[in-house]
Parts: sequence; C-alpha cells; structure tokens
Amino acid sequence: MRILISEFMDSDAVRSLEGRFDVHYDPKLVDQPDELATRAADCDALIVRNRTQVRGALLAGAKRLRVVGRLGVGLDNIDCDACRDRGIEVIPATGANTVAVAEYVIATAFMLLRGAYLSSPDVAAGRWPRAALSEGRELAGKTLGLVGFGGIGRHTAMLARALGMAAIAHDPAIAENDAAWQASGVAPTTLDALLSRADVISLHVPLVPATRHLIDARRIATMKPSAVLINTARGGVIDEAALALALREGRLAGAALDVFETEPLPDGSALADTPRLLLTPHIAGVTAESNERVSALIAERVAAHLAPAGQVI
Repeated sequence: MRILISEFMDSDAVRSLEGRFDVHYDPKLVDQPDELATRAADCDALIVRNRTQVRGALLAGAKRLRVVGRLGVGLDNIDCDACRDRGIEVIPATGANTVAVAEYVIATAFMLLRGAYLSSPDVAAGRWPRAALSEGRELAGKTLGLVGFGGIGRHTAMLARALGMAAIAHDPAIAENDAAWQASGVAPTTLDALLSRADVISLHVPLVPATRHLIDARRIATMKPSAVLINTARGGVIDEAALALALREGRLAGAALDVFETEPLPDGSALADTPRLLLTPHIAGVTAESNERVSALIAERVAAHLAPAGQVI
C-alpha cells in the first residue's frame, strides 16, 4: 500500500506509517503540481493539509486512491462529492486542533480589546504612548458571539466564560432545545441579534455557498462600532473589502484574520495597510501540540482504513 503525504506532518506520525506502508513524504509537493500528480497516480492514500487541491485532474488521475486524510478540519480544498462517488473515504482530524484554535481566539480577543501590544518600537525608541494606550478594554464582562457552535465554538465559549465573559451563539444546525446549549451555558440566538449584541465576534463555520460572504457590508454595519471580529474559519466567509473599509472608517474597533479568500494574500489586497487589523498566516489551529495530535490521529485512521479486515497493523 502506498501513502503520499504532500504537506508537512509530524515526524513521529510519518515514521509510524513508514514502518507499515510504502510512504512518500515531501511537504514541497504541494507547490510542484506535475510531480504531485505523477506521485498521486499510484497512491492508495493521500494525506494533505489545506493547500493541496484534491479535485479535478489530480483526483481523476489518482486511480488507486482509497482514502484522503486531512490534517485539519476544513474540507473546501477537497472535492468531497467526487470522492464519495468513487468510494474514496475523506477523513478530517475532527477535534484534534480544538484547543489550539480556541486559545488563539481568546488570546486575540485580549489583544484587540486592550490594543497595547504593538507599542514595542515606540517604547524602545524612548517614546511613551501611555496616554494613547490607556483606553484599552477588559475581556471580563464582555459578550462573546460565536457564529457556529461545533466543538471549537464550544471550547472557546468554555474558556471565555471562565474569564468572565457571557457567550451567545448562532448555529442553525443545532436545535434550540438541544442539550448542548444548557450544558455549555451559552444562549442560542439569531445571526442578526448576535452581530448587534456581541463585543467579540468569532467565526466557526465552513465555507459553503450559504456562508460565502456571510459577513458582508450590510452585516458589518449592524455590529457595534466598539466590537472586534475574529475569523479562524475560512477566508471567504468575510467580504474582505467591506471589512477593510469599515476599519478604515472607524466603524469597527478591530479585527483579526487568520484565513483569507486567497492564500497567500495577492499584491494589492484590500487588506493591505488597514488600521486595527491583525493578520496571521492560517496558523490558528497549528501548534506543536496540535500538530502531534492531528498527525497521529490521521496516521492511525488512514492506516486502519487501508488495512484489510482483521489484519493487525
């Protein structure tokens, strides 16, 4: 059985697979489409992160492919319908990066509300912007609004409530009488009500047609001018140009984006030189610990899928 790994994976997990299968691991393959297609043509399993596009010619040419392991949870880089039609199992690392993303959201909310953590150059140069940075706000007592209330949203709510925040959430896939609401102490609400009430808004939804530009100019206009927006979900969920304009015009207090419609950002991006905006390169779910968990989970689940019934691997 041959396994192809086209993006970075924890070395222990790679070694565990190499002891049982014919493994080709090359994290540079994601940027070498011709070589990737050649390698994929005779692989039984493909393990990717978010950049490898498992669709079109690559998927069509992978005639032996039986399983795709996703080192993460978003599946918008994988043609899941085509995989299902061919009987190819798609395995995301559900739950393995929950802590990493939730901690990123809380840490970023602290930074955006306090507004004091980018002053090192000024202070080191002898300037003293104490008055300008004395209007920062505390997290305690604020309301966190979660758009999407799956595992990551629930863990984020738990951390937020421990810090003294109230939490509300919108998720049309979860019934209002679902036990998850009461168990978490989070109140379900409509999207419009959430956007108008929350001090910190965090997005946790997949990118599907219904969520593309879910946060557009109209919805941004309903947010408090003092609110901050954090996106660790998928870039296309936010209209980036509308967000940048709102920040430039002072209609939103701040935002942080870890994901973008085009990654890396192209020259001339609407987000360039936008005030009160923090940008990170799609790393909210990637820590040393989460990478170990994600990689180990996918290694074992892919291995189990390839093993014949009853075979010990």
